[in-house]
Amino acid sequence: MSKNTETYDGGCTCGYVRYRMESEPLVVHCCHCSWCQRQTGSAFVVNVLVEADRVKLLQGDIAEITVSSPSGASQIISRCPKCQVAVWSNYLVMRDGLGKSVRFIRAGTLDDPGKTPPDVHIYTVSKQAWVTLAPDAVVAKEFYEVDQVWSQESLERWAVMSAAVKNKGP
Repeated sequence: MSKNTETYDGGCTCGYVRYRMESEPLVVHCCHCSWCQRQTGSAFVVNVLVEADRVKLLQGDIAEITVSSPSGASQIISRCPKCQVAVWSNYLVMRDGLGKSVRFIRAGTLDDPGKTPPDVHIYTVSKQAWVTLAPDAVVAKEFYEVDQVWSQESLERWAVMSAAVKNKGP
């Protein structure tokens, strides 16, 4: 099976929400910023970035809430309306105007989160001191240069999305 046609199923804790990610991720971030720590109640969050049109809601529906962030780039968090587990989010302000075009799937909601290990650890400047990263992990104190982390295939997919948004116009 081509990397682009791999599928990943996931859902919330109570089982009301089920979704399918219909391709490999663009990239997987492990974010250690203090804001993600506060929002998840954990030391970090693992986000699987994928095109929104490659995520299909199979069952249930989602409740969306908009939350701000220190950068001012608000995000819409999509949660199960019953158990309140966050299944994905969209950042309203993103490079190339693609905020609504990219889902940040919460890796822990995938049926097999082990299939999506982080490609990069970001905002490690605020990483908890007791979190130890592998010596070969790709690490950024804040963000990183996309073309140095993303695969060529992911960069091409991003370019397609960006062109589609630009062609839509205002």
